[in-house]
Amino acid sequence: MKINWGTGIVIAFGLFMTFILYFVFKVQSDSQYDHEMVTEEYYKKELVFQQQLDKSQHAYDLKDKLMITSQKDGLLISFPKTFDYTKIKGKVSFYRPSNQKMDFEKTISLSDSNLLIPKTDLVGGRWDITIDWEYEGVGYLNKQNVNL
Repeated sequence: MKINWGTGIVIAFGLFMTFILYFVFKVQSDSQYDHEMVTEEYYKKELVFQQQLDKSQHAYDLKDKLMITSQKDGLLISFPKTFDYTKIKGKVSFYRPSNQKMDFEKTISLSDSNLLIPKTDLVGGRWDITIDWEYEGVGYLNKQNVNL
């Protein structure tokens, strides 16, 4: 059987398409390549975006700002000293862009104006920290990226 150049091109295209389809099906079925949306319930979060903007503006307008510093014990979140720490409520969200399974939240419970997150809870690398807190009915939102 003799194969001319036209038949060779058709066979080459067929093999190439089979090769590409193999990898498409492999990526779609293998959980190792699972790249879902970064945030669950994306559209619900979009609806509360204006509230977040208002909270961020309140945090920006503060004279005594919230500070996040890295220490040898962990991350120290310092709330404004002018506020009564017993009236501060909220949560701190830790988001790991490289691994969704490492994300976690902590409720703010203060014994003074500082909150220490132990280093044992955090793995080295980039963390996106969101602090959603409230003081005397006014909401505040601070976001910061930290590399450990």
